[in-house]
Amino acid sequence: MTELEAARRGIVTPAMQAAAAHENMHAEDLRQLIASGEAVLPWNKLRGERTALAVGKGLTTKVNANIGTSQAYPEAQPELEKLAAALEAGAHSIMDLSTGGDIDGMRRSILARSPVMVGTVPIYQVLVDAVQQGKNVTQITADDIFAGIEKHCRDGADFITVHCGITAEVLAALDKVPRVMGIVSRGGSFMAAWMRHHQAENPLFTQYDRLLSIAKEYDVTLSLGDGLRPGCLADATDTAQLTELMVLGQLVTRARDAGVQVMVEGPGHVPLNQVVPNMQLAKTICHGAPLYVLGPLVTDVSPGYDHITAAIGGALAAANGADFLCYVTPAEHLGLPAAEDVHQGVIASRIAAHAADIAKGVKGADEWDRQMSRARKALAWDAQIDLALDPVRAKALRQARNASTEECCSMCGQFCAYK
Repeated sequence: MTELEAARRGIVTPAMQAAAAHENMHAEDLRQLIASGEAVLPWNKLRGERTALAVGKGLTTKVNANIGTSQAYPEAQPELEKLAAALEAGAHSIMDLSTGGDIDGMRRSILARSPVMVGTVPIYQVLVDAVQQGKNVTQITADDIFAGIEKHCRDGADFITVHCGITAEVLAALDKVPRVMGIVSRGGSFMAAWMRHHQAENPLFTQYDRLLSIAKEYDVTLSLGDGLRPGCLADATDTAQLTELMVLGQLVTRARDAGVQVMVEGPGHVPLNQVVPNMQLAKTICHGAPLYVLGPLVTDVSPGYDHITAAIGGALAAANGADFLCYVTPAEHLGLPAAEDVHQGVIASRIAAHAADIAKGVKGADEWDRQMSRARKALAWDAQIDLALDPVRAKALRQARNASTEECCSMCGQFCAYK
């Protein structure tokens, strides 16, 4: 029985109890949200002990950190250091996007070490394995894809990104209105190439029931990937993106009917004035399913600072319906992030998430800020540092910039308003 099936039968599971405690809410209220599909509790039944966290309506906005090896950097140890950095910075979720080295070993190491939910994108490994076997990517079969999906579920992935919404209709819409950047999703570009080569429909769409059967067996939450997400502002909210979104709305209903938890991935690059309409459209078309967004990034010209660009869009998105923010690091669009980039990306997304939680009235969100305000008024520096979202950085800055005074800060000194 999946968490969704249990919730529908009126059963509050231990995972629901734990996740509700994290939200400071009644477990019965969370059960009802899961039963309706407005919240998910990614909880692969094969994984060991870890923190139960729910994602969805009325809950604190969660932040995900992507890590993983690449062909250029195949070693596992740096990624485990990034895992530690993400967790120290307060990430609620980790996604393994490995495409190099020992991918199986990397995934299993992350699953063993992460105390929070872990997601994967199985199609990445399917692609890498095919290339290593000397195959052309067009030689990959539907059975290869589903075998890869099941392996990740069997290893314990709590949620998986699957690009089921790229259909012949969606690609036709893309052809009619060409984009500046085309398809920027790795999984999406593979599915499109495979479909065009074989002149066939997406097997993840035609065999969706097969996918649901695998997900249900392990109670893996499906994250319906936005393979046609815009990769630049000029492509945002276009026909192809919205056509895929319509397909995803249908797939949400089918997953729920099968007892499988499901969330929907949202857009990437979106002009600031289109962020709110995008959230409203996604929530409406996908029947209130939890919404997982990358950023969104609200300008294309800030390489090196895209964690800030994404935090601006993420705060607005989460205040208006997004439930789960995938972080963006300063290295976005430039290269594989280092551990410090991971730290900065998580912190930036957590700032956005918390700002949104205050705006949408999440229970207790503003109390944290009220405590900080009281500490500032009292010039209680230790308390301010303890309450900081990033206490280590706050303490370092306090010590570095205030060598001559302990009571005040070096900005105002004896002219401090509270003195």
